[in-house]
Amino acid sequence: MNIQFKKGVLELCVLVLIDEKDQYGYELAQNISKHVEIAEGSLYPLLRRLQKEEYLLTYLKESSEGPPRKYYQITSLGKKYMMELILEWNKFSQGVNQLIREVKISE
Repeated sequence: MNIQFKKGVLELCVLVLIDEKDQYGYELAQNISKHVEIAEGSLYPLLRRLQKEEYLLTYLKESSEGPPRKYYQITSLGKKYMMELILEWNKFSQGVNQLIREVKISE
């Protein structure tokens, strides 16, 4: 998949998955990778930015497999932002799909 496409939707994917369930970074990367191939290194700067913008909170939770893990939790501000992104995504993807249908039908 085109890297610019991925960058554009990664933020939305992160918020949607964390809204479903608090997750730690590696878990989140694995869950996103089930649907969209990403470089794990691109995820952590995004998580830091979303936390700085107060869309996410973090907390530590003990792990049976090593040191405590940093979990990410969506805030009410983050939920509001996520809903705005979903509306924008739906409008954008519908527009692109319509354009593709119109061009392919006229060929």
